[in-house]
Amino acid sequence: MKDLKPFLKELLSLPGLSGYEKPVHDAIKKTWTPFVDECSTSPVGSLHALKVGDREGDAPNILIAVHMDAIGLITTRIVDGFLHVTQIGGVDPRILPGQPVMVYGTEPIPGVIVQPPDFLLPEVLAGKPVPLEELLVDTGLLPEEVEKKIKVGDIISFATEPLDLNGDVIAGHTMDNRASVAALTWCLSELQHMKHHWNVWAVATVQEEVTMAGAITSPFGIQPDIAIAVDVTFAKGPGASSDLETVPFGKGLAIASGPNLHPKITKALKQLADDLDIPYKMEYLASHSGTDAYGMQVVGEGYPCGLLGIPLRYMHTPVEAVAMKDIKRTGHLLAEFIARLEPEFTQQINWEEEG
Repeated sequence: MKDLKPFLKELLSLPGLSGYEKPVHDAIKKTWTPFVDECSTSPVGSLHALKVGDREGDAPNILIAVHMDAIGLITTRIVDGFLHVTQIGGVDPRILPGQPVMVYGTEPIPGVIVQPPDFLLPEVLAGKPVPLEELLVDTGLLPEEVEKKIKVGDIISFATEPLDLNGDVIAGHTMDNRASVAALTWCLSELQHMKHHWNVWAVATVQEEVTMAGAITSPFGIQPDIAIAVDVTFAKGPGASSDLETVPFGKGLAIASGPNLHPKITKALKQLADDLDIPYKMEYLASHSGTDAYGMQVVGEGYPCGLLGIPLRYMHTPVEAVAMKDIKRTGHLLAEFIARLEPEFTQQINWEEEG
């Protein structure tokens, strides 16, 4: 794959809310199919793509998980042609007024999120951010047309177009976690020209934002020897400049360490990044990571996990921003890690020497 950005922009332009991932699932499957030996879909909707290793006999398995679902809205009631909504995943209502959206009724219907003027709101809300239950979606349709085309339960996605910023930065909705899908795609592209002993399971998981259904069920079915989750993480930016809670933007990826991650995998990723001169920052987590790594670690008998993070500004907004070079760095590190895995690495995944 010579140019990753068009594929990422395609992903950012597609719906695929948690529980409704099929549009983005199909786009990812189409792109991954030439890079792998087989594709399948799990009972809950996660995409499983297998690239077989070159070792004869039973080869160990590595699972790389990237969630493909996105946050958004769902219609709860319709009054006088206006849509009342609630959230799917974590949506900050402060950023919603004025946002363009797409309502998926009998057909895709453009709309805009609006709020009543102050004098029509409860007095306690005057001059303050308007909560989600007071916001509306206006499609411009007459009430009788809305009744024919839209029903309670129809989903609503952000409709902002991807935007190229300076410094090869791209902004758009659902960068969390379509950026990591792009990174894994870059990894699969590089692996076309590399030998690897391990079988590689590239998994685009569903429902990370709401239930972690994909992260819990896919490892149970695949039973990998090790697993790595790739997600976005908080980058330094306005109001988020703490060195403890954020990582630099556009200056490399994050390698996570903490009780959710196996120390041997973390150490191996860190050592390889040093060897390859790939810039990174260690991200220390005191509890579980809130990513697919948590679901994969605790399902069944438990699977040893690693976690890579792509620095992202403006998390869970329609203008999430990521540096393309950090996406490619992450994909490159994954490909090199897979190519250098020896079958004996599984013997190092133990806790006897830790403590």
